Amino acid sequence: MERYTLIDHTADMMVKAFGETLEECFANAAYALFDQTVDLSGIGTSEETDVRVTGIDDEDRLYSFLAEMLFIEDCDNLILKEFEVSFEGDDVICHAKGETLDRSKHRVRSEVKAVTYHMMEVNRDEPSVTVIFDV
Repeated sequence: MERYTLIDHTADMMVKAFGETLEECFANAAYALFDQTVDLSGIGTSEETDVRVTGIDDEDRLYSFLAEMLFIEDCDNLILKEFEVSFEGDDVICHAKGETLDRSKHRVRSEVKAVTYHMMEVNRDEPSVTVIFDV
């Protein structure tokens, strides 16, 4: 089963992430975020991080989660590729693995500047999540 697909969008990058569960959809959306930034096939899993964010609804939780992933990339220069996501009440909890970006070794694809609420959708029935990244 595919993790995510790119959807044609005028200026930015729209991603629809899939999974067996909503938690897996969140994990695959994070994977898509990093995969569009760097070719993840060359990224190892020697570094680990834990994230906990909260939100008032599914979309707010997804936004907070992906914004935190982008913050980790920007501030810690950490590229993540494996995500174990769980929900606890209004919180999203994630244990992620990856490695520090090394521009001499890793192939950078594009820079995601922000996660947006515009057209964001969390579908619990399918399950899937749709999000636009500002590039």
